[in-house]
Amino acid sequence: MPLRCLLVDDSHAFLEAASVLLQQEGVAVVGVASSAAQAVRQARLLRPDVILVDITLGKESGFDVARLLAAEEQGGQSEVIMISTRDEADYTDLIAESSAAGFLAKSELSAGRIGRILGQAR
Repeated sequence: MPLRCLLVDDSHAFLEAASVLLQQEGVAVVGVASSAAQAVRQARLLRPDVILVDITLGKESGFDVARLLAAEEQGGQSEVIMISTRDEADYTDLIAESSAAGFLAKSELSAGRIGRILGQAR
């Protein structure tokens, strides 16, 4: 059974490109969202295995979205991975303090990298 993924980003171009890339690599992109409210609704409805959340989500903080998703989960079914075009070092403390399983640079997005992060988080 393929990994089920929800993408959360305010860039429609990134959502489209990431969806195509991940699906080509065997990840089932079951939904996309561009705001915190959409992300929570989609996560509740779709129950993905992993949710990739952009750190800079328009006027919203991806870390706030991760907190909302963690509060919704309670059972811990979905793992959250923070994503960004910026370097992980720019967010090290915030990532460590968050409920996210890890960080993935958008330039390194792949099914393999997601799998490694999830393997380390479990």
